[in-house]
Amino acid sequence: MRVNPQSRLTLVFILLTVFLDIVGLGIILPVLPDLIVEVTGETVTNAAVTGGFLVFVYASMQFFFSPILGNLSDRWGRRPILLLSLVGLAADYMVMAWAPTLIWLFFGRTLSGICGAAMGTATAYVADITPHEKRSERFGLIGAAFGLGFIIGPVVGGELGEFGTRAPFFVAACLALANAIFGFFVLPESLSKFRRRRFDWRRANPMGAILAFKKTPIVMVLLGSLFLFALAAQSYPNVWNFFTIHQFDWTSSQVGRSLGIFGVLFAFSQAVLVGPSIKHLGVTATVLIGFFLATTAFIGVSLIHTELGLWTYLVIGAFSGAAIPSLTGLLANNVKSNQQGELQGAVNATNSLTAIIAPVAATQLFSFFTSPAAPVLFPGAPFFAAGMLVLLAAGLFIYAALRFDLSHRPFDAARDKPSMTPPSGQAVNRPGTEDLPDDEQNGEGSPADADPETEQSASGRG
Repeated sequence: MRVNPQSRLTLVFILLTVFLDIVGLGIILPVLPDLIVEVTGETVTNAAVTGGFLVFVYASMQFFFSPILGNLSDRWGRRPILLLSLVGLAADYMVMAWAPTLIWLFFGRTLSGICGAAMGTATAYVADITPHEKRSERFGLIGAAFGLGFIIGPVVGGELGEFGTRAPFFVAACLALANAIFGFFVLPESLSKFRRRRFDWRRANPMGAILAFKKTPIVMVLLGSLFLFALAAQSYPNVWNFFTIHQFDWTSSQVGRSLGIFGVLFAFSQAVLVGPSIKHLGVTATVLIGFFLATTAFIGVSLIHTELGLWTYLVIGAFSGAAIPSLTGLLANNVKSNQQGELQGAVNATNSLTAIIAPVAATQLFSFFTSPAAPVLFPGAPFFAAGMLVLLAAGLFIYAALRFDLSHRPFDAARDKPSMTPPSGQAVNRPGTEDLPDDEQNGEGSPADADPETEQSASGRG
């Protein structure tokens, strides 16, 4: 059958995949300490240390396997990678639900990190089926699905935990398996066979995935900006609870509600505000406004001493979420269609690297500046450092905007070209010079040479 690239069911499946991936991660957080105590017999204090290593293992697997799965999807297509990853997640949650010993918990987190790395493939799928000028808006929907999963997962997990520490894992397994079955019937392949390329192990490692774009400097600079911004954003989940308890003597419910409100507003900014902002202000301005709001929020939180001020800066920070899909859209618009999987693997690896670095760095900063050894008591130090990181990210982005004329370049590629009819059963990729034979596609050329056509529906002209 011919596939409409704007199919609602296709997009719904992708958003559900991202949403359920994060729900599955968050749903286990409330019961994980009790599960570790149950399995090991340790105290809660020691269980916290073990839990930290489980997070480290999960993030490390995401870091190493994101580019591998991205490259595999460029070679074999998006559909099989996405469906297999969902089946793998279902298996992981069943392992966690059954795990009789600690080693099985680590095995489960390892498997979850590997399968969860396919989120980059989901983003590449969206890039395949979306016109250049709408990619940032679609990536905003992905960000919103991510944010909603982050909000709903822990709440559902806490409620299910009342039925036992294993209950959330069984529910997460059923959700992942049900979505895999749904995808089997509604998900077409988005990358046609003549646009695929060879799998290369040199590109399928975290640094190789990033360095694969070393001859495309615009991508390298934008990835650097994304890395700094994502590293700063990790301060919220890693030290917000310690900071608010120390500064304002908050309870765990107050901490949870504040993060929930932040997540709702963050998702709203990505799902609703990105499109209108890009339409009226442009993608470059949208990224810079997001950076400005994030810097204001981080520095404000680090210095504030009143709860009203804290809530004010928390809300300001939530609206900085528009920067992420806009920046991701710029990245996607500057690589070829058969590099989207590799690019999103590099983006996922970049984000996973921040998830490895940030927990240690942020908590160590907080610990030091609240200890007697600190030259000055400054519990907001991690947030102040985050503000400085965003300023550096903004500096890199401004350099890219001036050097590569980002305000015009991303959508110049939408000029009309003669249309092509896609192969039967394939979703549409806009053809351009990326459709060269495989031996001419080394993945290192500039996307400026590619002049993709405006998106045509698969049910359109033959």
